[in-house]
Amino acid sequence: MYKLFAIFIGGIISIMLFCNGELSLRLGNYNAVVLIHIIGILVVGCVLIIKKQKLSFNKSIPMYLYTGGAIGVIMIIFNNLCMNSLGVSLTLSIGLLGQSLAASIIDHFGLLGMEIHKLKKRKIIGFSFVLLGIVIMTIY
Repeated sequence: MYKLFAIFIGGIISIMLFCNGELSLRLGNYNAVVLIHIIGILVVGCVLIIKKQKLSFNKSIPMYLYTGGAIGVIMIIFNNLCMNSLGVSLTLSIGLLGQSLAASIIDHFGLLGMEIHKLKKRKIIGFSFVLLGIVIMTIY
């Protein structure tokens, strides 16, 4: 079931990337990012109200775990810039390579408190195929 959700998320990300990029062309990148996040806050706010949940912060949680919002803003800014120059498919392909490499580094060294999962030869081969695909997409 979660694998189907992951496939669904992949499709939605493509649509989101396109919409955000187009919005940034029409409003300017920073205005679009502000509007995107305001809309996101309103949607989540409605969900919290419907579910009758309160927004809460826990002081015992390490502060770096709250940086996801700032990282999200930076990610949207760069996605908008890249999408408008590279298109949706190439932006997502290169982004996926970057995500996969970063995730493998986190796993290999056990960064951010993660359990260590050493990098294996098969992952390196997989990354090589992804990189080859990106090169082919870029050239043709």
